[in-house]
Amino acid sequence: MKKSVKRIVALCLAVLMVGAVFAACSNQNGNKVYKIGIIQQMKHEALDQATQGFIDAVYEKIGKENVDIDPQVGTEETDSCAKIAGQLVSKNVDLIMANATNAMKAAVQATTEIPIVSTSITTYAGPLGLESLNNGKTGLNVTGTSDLAPLDQQAAMIKEICPDTKTVGIIYCSSEENSQYQVDEVTKYLKDLGITATSYSFSETNDLQAIVQKAVADNDALYIPTDNTAANNTGIIDAVARPAKKPVFAGEEGICKGCGLVTLSISYYDIGYKTGEMAAEILLDGKNPADMEIQYAPKFTKEYNKEIADELGITIPADYEAIAAE
Repeated sequence: MKKSVKRIVALCLAVLMVGAVFAACSNQNGNKVYKIGIIQQMKHEALDQATQGFIDAVYEKIGKENVDIDPQVGTEETDSCAKIAGQLVSKNVDLIMANATNAMKAAVQATTEIPIVSTSITTYAGPLGLESLNNGKTGLNVTGTSDLAPLDQQAAMIKEICPDTKTVGIIYCSSEENSQYQVDEVTKYLKDLGITATSYSFSETNDLQAIVQKAVADNDALYIPTDNTAANNTGIIDAVARPAKKPVFAGEEGICKGCGLVTLSISYYDIGYKTGEMAAEILLDGKNPADMEIQYAPKFTKEYNKEIADELGITIPADYEAIAAE
């Protein structure tokens, strides 16, 4: 009799445990709760906006009560994104959002099974080890959005704002593949405009000040692509370039706000939001990331930093919008 009671108790406990597991994966209405992990490469304004756009879209399209989001932010250490990716895979999340190139690479290396949506990526093929995309698709468990702005128009912007410019120094972090792509492309466009471009790469933040000093001494102006490490250290660039009266042309709004004169920028919030919509299509509609085309920003905005423009005494055309002061 005692053995029977023990068996009944054990069976009841087992049922309760199964129910608890089910409850952990479902909300109070019995709907599935999707576990979403976010790997943001590092903290800076553009990436923060993309992450917020993603979260807002997921909440709107799937429902805040139907998702459990685990946002993680890396550092400039090379293995920080890899550690986060490993943790998310071990938690068996339903989807990973990778914000910026190194975050995407870490996620792809960590899993070939979990769907990955990425944002703040300039070009997908190179970082994924592909020669090219297949009709805009990776063919892997990853899709997402690109932050690529029209680089030919950014080069033309330099000639428009500072027509006497003959030499431009391009500053970027050597560990960021997307930056190298932009450097190569902008150099071609500047050459077509009769401007000589010289690239100055740095591998560590400690080297940045010396690199900027060299670039400022050698050139009429600077160009900073959508480089995450440079964007995270605009104060260093500004402290050298502004006193030397050298204009900085920026690849995106956050860099322009920190040290730039003008930019042709996208909205990182918008591409993050689009990425969230793509995540909803994967989780709710069963879409395969391998079959989803990479999406691009729908619009670009000419913007300028009024404080720096006034200090340098440069008149900005009327079709440029002043970046809102914080």
